[in-house]
Amino acid sequence: MLQACLNGSRTREFHPQTPLTPTQLAADAAAVVAAGATELHLHPRDALGAETLDPASVAAALEAVRARVPDTPIGLSTHAGIVSGDLGRLEAVRRWTVLPDYISVNLIEADAPEMIALALSRGIGVEAGLWSQADAERFVKLDEARRCLRILIEINEQDEAEGLAVAAAIRTVLARASLDVPVLQHGYEATVWPLYQDALMRELDGRIGLEDGKHLPDGQEAADNAALIKAALRLARVPPNLPPEATPPITG
Repeated sequence: MLQACLNGSRTREFHPQTPLTPTQLAADAAAVVAAGATELHLHPRDALGAETLDPASVAAALEAVRARVPDTPIGLSTHAGIVSGDLGRLEAVRRWTVLPDYISVNLIEADAPEMIALALSRGIGVEAGLWSQADAERFVKLDEARRCLRILIEINEQDEAEGLAVAAAIRTVLARASLDVPVLQHGYEATVWPLYQDALMRELDGRIGLEDGKHLPDGQEAADNAALIKAALRLARVPPNLPPEATPPITG
């Protein structure tokens, strides 16, 4: 599975094609799905462009995207930095009237167990975000761990060797727990492509998009999210030992 992470906390200063409004998110969602993405991860924005969990803003984003790609699963972030006016994160999610297919929950956050339980009680899938071995240790002890849709190994380290080592430590904890829950592994900025290629080698799910980085594997800035997805699928089709001159061109 290749998930497209469309915007995160990025702005148009980061990349001019960062989608923010419901209309922009819907158009970008259609483009990345046409390019080959099979799931979506996005951060709804309010009228000022700030990330939000406000029920009305969440509904507007989800309805716009689903109108363009009705059969594609959509996930939302619930990270602690998202502000929803006077509502706390848990209360905002309780008040959602239009539900995503799943949400991501970072285990580094104190209320992660409560957010996971709330989502599951509402029929929303959960991606459990693990940034470290400590996060993994915390997660496997939760009663709801086996009920989660997916585990996210999310690497923030910018040194490739350090990032791969952290990912390996997390996978070791998960293996010992024998949870039988799908795993998606991704990096951030400098480690986007090394962690994606490692995920391919291990037959794990992957994630690519402007939330995680704007550069193609060759270091050039991508035109948009669809270009990043095409580049990821190109890597997935190339055997690891194939010489660069034999790689197939990106099409579509």
